[in-house]
Amino acid sequence: MQLLEAVLAALRLPDLRGRLIFTLVILIIFRFIAHIPLPGVDVRAMQQLFQSSPLLGMLDLFSGGAMRNFSVAAMGVYPYITASIVMQLLIPLIPQLEALSKEGEYGRSRINQYTYLLTIPLAALQGYGQLVVLHNQSTPLVRQVGLTGEALLPTLAAVITLTAGTMLLVWLGQLITQHGIGNGVSIIIFGGIVASLPQLVGQSLLATDQLLGLLAFAVIGVLTVATIVFFQEAQRRIPVQYARRVRGGRLYGGASTHIPLRVNIAGMIPLIFAVSIMLLPGTIASYFVFAEPEWLRNVARSVQWFFDPAHIFYWLLYFILVVAFTFFYTLVIWQQQNLAEHLQRQGGFIPGIRPGRPTQEYLTRVLVRITWAGALFLGVVAVIPYPAQLVTNVQALQISSSGLIIVVSVVLETMRQFEAQLLMRRYEGFLK
Repeated sequence: MQLLEAVLAALRLPDLRGRLIFTLVILIIFRFIAHIPLPGVDVRAMQQLFQSSPLLGMLDLFSGGAMRNFSVAAMGVYPYITASIVMQLLIPLIPQLEALSKEGEYGRSRINQYTYLLTIPLAALQGYGQLVVLHNQSTPLVRQVGLTGEALLPTLAAVITLTAGTMLLVWLGQLITQHGIGNGVSIIIFGGIVASLPQLVGQSLLATDQLLGLLAFAVIGVLTVATIVFFQEAQRRIPVQYARRVRGGRLYGGASTHIPLRVNIAGMIPLIFAVSIMLLPGTIASYFVFAEPEWLRNVARSVQWFFDPAHIFYWLLYFILVVAFTFFYTLVIWQQQNLAEHLQRQGGFIPGIRPGRPTQEYLTRVLVRITWAGALFLGVVAVIPYPAQLVTNVQALQISSSGLIIVVSVVLETMRQFEAQLLMRRYEGFLK
């Protein structure tokens, strides 16, 4: 009740109300763009293909139906996400980028520019790959694809259109970040996922023989969301003491605080890494399903079978990859922060731990221990859809673990920013 009162009070503030309306308008524009199909695509055949494939149905959930229609926004903002991940991994490897990242706002803006430039070739490659895969179906869904002859111009037009659609969505996301509420790119992804849920739930409700299974699926979904919230907010607080210092006749320091080490520092990034790895072999194998000689076709079909989400081998490998990538990405981000050095510069120390290298080693040991909980949590959440579908026998409702984590994370982050906007205006609705 207090939360509802706080929201109503916020809507009475002109500037905050304007931010909310601006965010809503951008999301409406995004939904219109998601329904503009690309020329030369058999939309009806595309929809039938996505309905018959659980994996494609899961991918379509992320795009909010844009991939099912193969619209100009079929790739969403995921090339930008991939470019952002690549830049984060390159920063500790390239000294120039590492030095640039330490130059404050100027350095961050330059790295963002490099990320945008990297997004363009990644989007073009991904767009061309999708066109080739759809063209190589037994019933081609895209009429002309190729880099020679008559297919060159239609292919270039399609790739340029898909790339422009991705960059347009990235720009809309930046507008939300600047003039709306929340992280714009995350809001765009959130809007795409949520927009697909009503249609999926409606399809499941039409299957009246699965009513009990649907209820069980809903219970599993609620429990999964509660678990995600718990682990997303869980943290280990490391006590920190700041030494007292005298400067200019004044006493500074002497305060006590803590370092909040989150259990799940990596967020949903390990899931994106793992999904990319899991999709790559099956995608490559699809090029050789109808190839010659026969042994090559057999190998391609075996690879497709192994990496089919309908089999338990897929989910076991998915679980292992998620756990491994969680540790990898967490340690990469942790090395970039160099927290022990910052504490030493500011005169802070952990009681009972010497400053410098011993502090770094202690924090790393604690981080590794709590990351086990975060990694296992992500791994379990990643494979939850498979046992849920086996138990409930609900196949029509494809809710991916990555989608759930995105939705929950975006809601939590947006509410934090919403609360911050209210607190800036001295509103105490959330604090009562």
